[in-house]
Amino acid sequence: MRFSSVILAAASSAFALALQPGSSPTPTLLGHVNIPAKTIEIAIPTCIQTIKPDVNGYVPPGECGAIWNYYPSFVAAAVFAVLFALLTAVHIWQTAKHKKQSDGVYLVFQIFILLAPIWVNAFAYMTLGRMIYFFHPSRSLLSIPASSFAAIFVVLDIVSFAVQLAGGSMAGPTAPPAEQMKAIHIYMGGIGLQEFFILIFVGLALKFQLEIQKMDRFRGAQPRPWEPLMWALYFSLGMITIRIIYRLVDFSSGHGVDNALITHEAYFYVLEALPMFLAIAVFSAVHPAAVMNGAGSDMPGVFLTIKNGFSKRNGRMPLKEDVEEQELTRRRSPSS
Repeated sequence: MRFSSVILAAASSAFALALQPGSSPTPTLLGHVNIPAKTIEIAIPTCIQTIKPDVNGYVPPGECGAIWNYYPSFVAAAVFAVLFALLTAVHIWQTAKHKKQSDGVYLVFQIFILLAPIWVNAFAYMTLGRMIYFFHPSRSLLSIPASSFAAIFVVLDIVSFAVQLAGGSMAGPTAPPAEQMKAIHIYMGGIGLQEFFILIFVGLALKFQLEIQKMDRFRGAQPRPWEPLMWALYFSLGMITIRIIYRLVDFSSGHGVDNALITHEAYFYVLEALPMFLAIAVFSAVHPAAVMNGAGSDMPGVFLTIKNGFSKRNGRMPLKEDVEEQELTRRRSPSS
């Protein structure tokens, strides 16, 4: 609901005071009370949380934040999850039993392995964006809003993904040697681009860390809940970097029998599988939702950020944002 066109009564009061009994009907306003009329638009959210979700997160239909029009059954969901899992296991067993070969399946298998780090990268980018929104008083870094910051790096991640996908899809087992070599060069360019973006991202993450540390020292804020998540972020990106270096060396060393990286399976598990496992596992040990919760933990999308920016320029601020700003100030104060 939006209240608009609220005219200040001050101008009318000044007009009444300026009129003297028996004077000319032409109004003469006093200089010190000459207040121009203003129009104020107040944005009030249409959804206000009045009922606290139960232990399962359920909110009755019609209330703010309600998702389901009925109370979901945990038992029914669990039963069908188990049934589908059993069916999947049966299909996997049948596939292994009959041992059917397919170049197309092998190509998809290779692409999934080659492109897996892209998704972990995107998660790391979104995590830092949420940290900027949640912990930084300005909710921005280098004047870039947190949501836009995350979106920029996700777009860059998609660019490197597209390059790697193009290279990976060309390097099929039946492709001619010349085409395979071209595909390898394209893929190497893609992962090199990915690492370049990671290095830029780490530099910006360090800047964010230094700014927050400076603010905490100035305000005497203890403890620092953001630090474990920050180190988890660095660790995850470090594991991805190890994997990227392994792939660059692997593809640049050729595909002959003299290349130990492709003739010994142990290298794949130690330098590919294990780093990616650790890159994902660290976010289970230090999960962002456990660090960032409460008011301000849900970062708005890019389009909503742009819309709010235009609203502020026109003198309007959504009430929800104002409340979250107060909560951010309270959370960053020494007494918190």
